[in-house]
Amino acid sequence: MRIDIISTVPELLASPLSHSILQRAQDRELLEVHIVNLRDYASNKQKQIDDYQYGGGAGMVLMIEPIDRCIQDLKSRNEYQEIIYMSPDGDLLNQPLANQLSMSGNLMILCGHYKGIDERIREHLVTREISIGDYVISGGELAAAVLVDAIGRLLPGVLNDETSALSDSFQDNLIAPPVYTRPAEYSGWKVPEILLSGHQAKIEQWRLEKSYARTKIRRPELIKQIERAEQSDSEENQSC
Repeated sequence: MRIDIISTVPELLASPLSHSILQRAQDRELLEVHIVNLRDYASNKQKQIDDYQYGGGAGMVLMIEPIDRCIQDLKSRNEYQEIIYMSPDGDLLNQPLANQLSMSGNLMILCGHYKGIDERIREHLVTREISIGDYVISGGELAAAVLVDAIGRLLPGVLNDETSALSDSFQDNLIAPPVYTRPAEYSGWKVPEILLSGHQAKIEQWRLEKSYARTKIRRPELIKQIERAEQSDSEENQSC
């Protein structure tokens, strides 16, 4: 998979994309991540990429011309399944969406900055908008790094243990169960006996029960989603 990230502040992306799992994915040639400096597509010597907004108001807006030039240049050299704009009012990033995008081909990610981007870019060039939460940060770079990390770790061959990603929180709409490691007892605090039993079937059942209980307390809306899905499946089976 290839991911091109269009940024006005490419330096912000250097560290998050060059360590740990994402670095491993790139070293194994399972993922290519290219950071594109939007200022390289400015039309004047000052490398101007923003301007005042029509109608007045505080904050500068990224101009349509350099973004269009950049997108068209990238599209002339590669095919992209999605052109994604990181936006606080986009679709909320969750595990099913990360799973879906990890099975895509190449992706292009546009990072906003200042007051945002010319709306015509969203109307005519962007194919998908994604948010990492209901809050505003200074630019789309950190949000893009989160998205790339969520996608990259799911690519086959990236994780040393392929089953690791399958047991992550939210993969089955449940929060992950508690985990423990050595020593089995510390300051009188003990690891649950079931995890030391070696009985894998009972361990998995314990983990499922703990996941369900933890999700019910911390994220009850996820339990409601599971119950609605189960009810829908049941109604479909009865109608067959």
